[in-house]
Amino acid sequence: MAVSLLSHEISDLCLAKPALRSLPVTATVADALAALKTSDEAFISVWDCNHSSESLAAGDSHECRCIGKVSMVDVICYLCKEENLLSPSAALKSPLSNILSKIPGLVIHLEPSSSLLDAIDLILQGAQNLVVPIKRRLGSNTRRKHLPKSGGASATTTIHGGGREFCWITQEDVVRFLLSSIGLFSPILAISIEALGIINPDVLSTDYHAPAISSIDLISSSLADQTSVAVVDSEGFLIGEISSFTLTCCDESVAAAIATLTSGDLMAYIDGGGPPEDLVRVVNQRLDERNLEGMLEYFNTISSGNQTISSFSSSSDEESSLSPKTTLSRSSSARLGRSASYSARMVRRVEAIVCHRESSLVAVMIQAIAHRVNYVWVIEDDCSLIGIVTFSEILKVFREYTMA
Repeated sequence: MAVSLLSHEISDLCLAKPALRSLPVTATVADALAALKTSDEAFISVWDCNHSSESLAAGDSHECRCIGKVSMVDVICYLCKEENLLSPSAALKSPLSNILSKIPGLVIHLEPSSSLLDAIDLILQGAQNLVVPIKRRLGSNTRRKHLPKSGGASATTTIHGGGREFCWITQEDVVRFLLSSIGLFSPILAISIEALGIINPDVLSTDYHAPAISSIDLISSSLADQTSVAVVDSEGFLIGEISSFTLTCCDESVAAAIATLTSGDLMAYIDGGGPPEDLVRVVNQRLDERNLEGMLEYFNTISSGNQTISSFSSSSDEESSLSPKTTLSRSSSARLGRSASYSARMVRRVEAIVCHRESSLVAVMIQAIAHRVNYVWVIEDDCSLIGIVTFSEILKVFREYTMA
């Protein structure tokens, strides 16, 4: 029965998934930033074809290809480069290709008739997003609705010649699908993660008191690995994490915090709900002390804008209580708080999600899915860090079980 489940077409996982929003590879970092700020998704797909309304109206059959994806973390890490801290405004004018991952095979096209087993094999080879055509008919009205405006590089729904739209399947989607029929794998569910041998001791970590900027390469690596950077004390006890998922809920001003704060202070800064005002003052002071005038000006501009939004949100509270339907739209409230440390799309605090070596496979799966992460930290009873369990390792167990 488990084998029959893995023979399901991958299109089964596309049901009710939205069409991908996309940017052309010719866009700029600023275009990506604008698209991310108005998106409900953590990533925007990047394509190598012409999205002009003229080519779509002409029915151009040029085969578009998704060549990658970008997130707010990519933008933040790019702005943290030394030369970009001096002039963030100039950095945002750079080509989008500057922040695209150079790791091959992260995004792969897959036919809707491909099996779930095919998808798992690609994930185990390193794929993170599987781009799949959506099986639906597009009427002329629907297609016209998605035509992008000419002359801009704003994110649009990707439509190929012939009216095809696309979604993508992630590791989380596959694990969630397996959980929906988890009874088929009952022999392995109660086995501990230690017995299964899926605890990876090779983790990304930084000291609580270390400058956050010293971890910028680790943050980039965690994004590529779909994991996180553990924040530990001098004895190796897990204090928290700098999560790429949490950073996707932030805005670009966090680059200033990374450049000036310790890893421990950065955790407090990006914690859901907004940074403490004393840390905002510290960021301002240290930017000034280091003569990072470009970032200081940019940081204050963003902070001022977010204060206006925050004030509007507060003044609307009374109206909201009188009218339950009165809420800020996602686009207008995409960044709230003094320095926009979280997004209205999805707020997650920085507490690390943990389990123990004796935790069962199914318990770890449910824990990760419940918190919308691709990993769970493994700790001892005294909170010393042992390692990490990822969705990739979990999927490898299911793959081996069906082949046994």
